[in-house]
Amino acid sequence: MKHAFLFCALLFSYFSHSQNSIQSEALPKIGTINGTVIDQSLKQPIPYATVAIKSDDSVIQGGITEEDGGFKLTNISAGKHILEVQFIGYQTYQKNITISTENYKVNLGTIALVENVTELEGVSVVAERSTIEQKIDRKVINVGKDLTTQGASASDIMNNLPSINVDQQTGALSMRGNSNVRVMVDGKLSNVPVEQLLKQIPSTSIKQIELITNPSAKYNPEGMSGIINIILHKNANIGFNGNLSVGLAYEDQAKFNSALDLNYRNGKLNLYGSYGNNISKYTNDGRIERFDDPASTGFNENQVQLLDFLNNRKSHLYKLGVDYFINEKNTFSVFTNQNLYDGKFNGQTDIINMDPSVSDTRQVFTQNNNNHNEQYNVVYKRDFEKDGHNIELEVDYSNFENEEDADFRFMGTSVQPDYLDFVDTRRQQTIANLDYVNPLSENSKLELGLEYRTFETNVDYSSTGLSYNEQGNLIPTPDTDFVYGMDIYSAYATFGQNFDKWSYQLGARMEDVGVAADTNNVRSFTDDYLEIYPSAFVTYSPSEKNQFQMSFSRRVDRPGLGQVNPIREWSTPKISSYGNEELLPQFTNSYEINYTRRLNNGSLTFGMYYRTIEDEINQVLNVDRLDLTKQILTYGNFDNTNAYGFEVSSNYKPLSWWNINASVDMYTQTQRGLTELLNPSDNDPSVDDIITEEVEVDNVAFNARLNNNFTITKKLSLSLFGFYRGENESLQLTTKPMYFVNTGARYSFADGKGSFSLNFNDVFNTMKFGLEGERPYRQNGTFNWESRTIYAGITYRFGDGKNRKVNRKNRDDNTKESSGGFL
Repeated sequence: MKHAFLFCALLFSYFSHSQNSIQSEALPKIGTINGTVIDQSLKQPIPYATVAIKSDDSVIQGGITEEDGGFKLTNISAGKHILEVQFIGYQTYQKNITISTENYKVNLGTIALVENVTELEGVSVVAERSTIEQKIDRKVINVGKDLTTQGASASDIMNNLPSINVDQQTGALSMRGNSNVRVMVDGKLSNVPVEQLLKQIPSTSIKQIELITNPSAKYNPEGMSGIINIILHKNANIGFNGNLSVGLAYEDQAKFNSALDLNYRNGKLNLYGSYGNNISKYTNDGRIERFDDPASTGFNENQVQLLDFLNNRKSHLYKLGVDYFINEKNTFSVFTNQNLYDGKFNGQTDIINMDPSVSDTRQVFTQNNNNHNEQYNVVYKRDFEKDGHNIELEVDYSNFENEEDADFRFMGTSVQPDYLDFVDTRRQQTIANLDYVNPLSENSKLELGLEYRTFETNVDYSSTGLSYNEQGNLIPTPDTDFVYGMDIYSAYATFGQNFDKWSYQLGARMEDVGVAADTNNVRSFTDDYLEIYPSAFVTYSPSEKNQFQMSFSRRVDRPGLGQVNPIREWSTPKISSYGNEELLPQFTNSYEINYTRRLNNGSLTFGMYYRTIEDEINQVLNVDRLDLTKQILTYGNFDNTNAYGFEVSSNYKPLSWWNINASVDMYTQTQRGLTELLNPSDNDPSVDDIITEEVEVDNVAFNARLNNNFTITKKLSLSLFGFYRGENESLQLTTKPMYFVNTGARYSFADGKGSFSLNFNDVFNTMKFGLEGERPYRQNGTFNWESRTIYAGITYRFGDGKNRKVNRKNRDDNTKESSGGFL
């Protein structure tokens, strides 16, 4: 049915275009119209806006704007026409055009589109609500101040975004059901581990979030499921101005965040700075029931684990930068990001045995994390005489240092002695890239680039605990020094052209990669490979209301630090996680097709994707040879597999006072892994008594989101947001469906410069994490966290002036940092 719909839409568009062509065939096609489309208030280019030439209410020519907002329409028939420019969220622009032999080249210059927002006593209220824009290669979520973006940190709002899920237990991020996703901040690599990074960025500091599911060759090829780019606020208005936001959420513990953006623009200098913080406490508790079957495991350990956790996090994010406009053709920019984090974690696990002859035990775990991430970025850009012709040199350096102290204490009958762990981690990364853009003609563009990237992580581990040696004797745990480094040399080229209703872009990126790992100053692993990553995009716009887009890209998932680090990443009384130094990268071929239908009051986007995965990285679950009641979780490479799914999203305004954003996604993927079981006939820990089996799981998952915004008066609006996540099956566990409903209100004051928000999240207290599984043993459980919160926030902006923000390209991402946990 879906294929029939697409076919009919194409067929209808074809016949409509054919009829219009016949009617205009008698007139000479001599006209050319060009111009640039920008946002009137922000003075920024608007890419992918629809430009159409109409005659007698029929579209005779059309296209879309480029990344720089420019467009050019050729072969236009002589006569009187209407030029129409449309883009979601903006008022339609129309202008009468006459093409004749005396006036056949029409340059419209700059066309400024006006946002379709409510006017409050002469002051435009911008970005009060979150909106979703579907562009050629990405979804752009313009973060507003409604309840979908209310929370202490970026991690708290990610579940509200299409195709994105965050595991509330581990903080692990996934896109389209896959955790191999890269995260950027302002288009730049962050050295902070992803799970920690999302918890450190205040939600009030976020302006936009871009979801790039099939990046072009211009981007680094890392991330099987794509790239998430978090864009922070940067003010660039003339004069002195800024924004201030504060918020407080509460259920069991208080969660406070605030953000301040300041800017001063005068003459050739633009100075800007921002500060955001997140000071929060989170409680989390759970219950896991384990049912061992002696016939299959050789042990009888029916038991209940009760878990009680408290997180206390304090993060401070600083940004300071300057743009210097040397002249109209040369710009020099520099900025720094500084991120300070102090995290304290207290956890208690009680193991209650169902067998009264076995005593209960308790593990108390305390962890302190202190880290500092510093980033320095320098850019020089040179514009040439031709519009859009430029070269840009960028150097980016970041340094991340983290100190982790962990205290493990055991009570009851446990034979495990108390011990302390000390882990010091340092990550350094330098990226230097040179990008060149040349519009070869009015309809074609060439992009070339070179990049050098060096990345090194050093992890020092020491412990006061005891470990078993190969002979089975207890010895003091040896210190470990693990160094993992990578050097990448890459070059890319892309070429694109526009032909009336068609456009395409072809590209390829070549990378030479060298990987080396040292354990205690001994080379433990090396890998060198040369790989080419092609990409292709084709867009067809039969009319101003219909757009089809197909794309292909090849991508890579290099093993993350948590997947290769031989030092224990985390531990529970029954399972520990270690990396595999010999893990190889996995490669992905990604295919995608999207259809966008622009409606009178919104838009509808339908997309399908298919991925083939080579040398898949997945989990391996081994029996601990030194304690047969425990298991070790690590990683390995497996055979090729595939994944596919579809997404539907819509932005619609059925009534003048009611706006809807909705999305549905479903995906299916096959996961493979290895698990070891003990032969119950003999519990001697020899190789012959360990049974290894390969596990294969076919998982089908479904997610839905619905956000409603209601305008009650010019100053008061209400919001209602619903989320549903279907059942998910992994190699170890099946997580049960869960959902929540959020509601809230927002009131504007001070002539629209300020707003007050009050939200009630998880109204029905339904956001619980339920699990059940058969591997490594039969178990079920639930986890609860502070989801039913009340949030109050206030924002105020001051200063005004025309915006002349410097356009800086979005650079890409980082190596995956952590494996994410075992739930």
